Amino acid sequence: MFGLGMPELIVILVIIVIIFGAGKLPEIGAGIGQGIKNFKKATKDADKQEKLDEKDKEGGSGPA
Repeated sequence: MFGLGMPELIVILVIIVIIFGAGKLPEIGAGIGQGIKNFKKATKDADKQEKLDEKDKEGGSGPA
């Protein structure tokens, strides 16, 4: 993807452990996971809303 192989990922992981310490890694991982979950939910909700808006434009409110 970005030309990252196993050696590069290991170096990045070692740097992260040195900077944050091993105790903080679970908290960081949980925070990143929660952020990804919220992002997916927001994009899913936006797609639903967009489809509903398109449906309203096409169908209108119908005859009264």
